[in-house]
Amino acid sequence: MKLVILDRDGVINQDSASYIKSPDEWKPIPGSLEAIALLNQAGYRVLVATNQSGIGRGLFEMTTLNEIHNKMHRALGLVGGRVDGIFYCPHTQDAGCSCRKPKPGLLEEIARRFGVSLEGVPFIGDSLRDLQAAAAVGAQSILVLTGKGKKTRKDGGMPENTVVYDDLAAAVHNLLQ
Repeated sequence: MKLVILDRDGVINQDSASYIKSPDEWKPIPGSLEAIALLNQAGYRVLVATNQSGIGRGLFEMTTLNEIHNKMHRALGLVGGRVDGIFYCPHTQDAGCSCRKPKPGLLEEIARRFGVSLEGVPFIGDSLRDLQAAAAVGAQSILVLTGKGKKTRKDGGMPENTVVYDDLAAAVHNLLQ
């Protein structure tokens, strides 16, 4: 089974320092939805692993997160794409959970649910915590320079062998070569 795991905010859609709190605030990054469709057409299952501490902070409810994801699913469908699963952590940083990236809990859950090793599986994110979670399970860390990506690259400390691309479209183009 061919898998690709994506962070959501800053990779698929525009990020916001004040969180994406409604479907109206969810806006795809140009080319990202088409990139996911290309992955699907090439036989990849596309999964999302995302921290959503806005729930734990009381900024939005679970129903709102579902509405945001429904908007994403509909937008993907319009370009012939799909996401095969969304795994999220609703906890705040101080909750001490194992699912909040950079801890690998979300990725371990993906491995369990799909019955696969994540060794070498591409994980595309825009933050250091995405890359650290990927490295913890042996996935291939890929940084995109959208969202927080430019700051992440500038700050350094990325896992060894992290690959960097301008955006999700460029990462997918290179993955499919």
